[in-house]
Amino acid sequence: MTALALASGDRPCLPRGVRLAADRVRGGMVLLCPEKAVALDAIGAAILSRIDGEATFDAIVADLAAAYQAPAGQIAGDVQTFLTALRARMYLEVRR
Repeated sequence: MTALALASGDRPCLPRGVRLAADRVRGGMVLLCPEKAVALDAIGAAILSRIDGEATFDAIVADLAAAYQAPAGQIAGDVQTFLTALRARMYLEVRR
């Protein structure tokens, strides 16, 4: 586990100046960051739509596993990889 990996009880949140928004020009969702917009695929948008600063990592994984009828273990790995990458770019913070 890397230093940026999220623990089960961590509550991910978007930092000030970063938000999820609809891309009205191309459709889909984007992550708006200062001076940058990151296009999201359906999976990224599904993960970020569940981040509210209150839901824990485990709760987000459980919700996604139920919504997509997929194994929680597989979902956890995918969510961990995605959120760790966002955290490395400082597009995500964690509350403990």
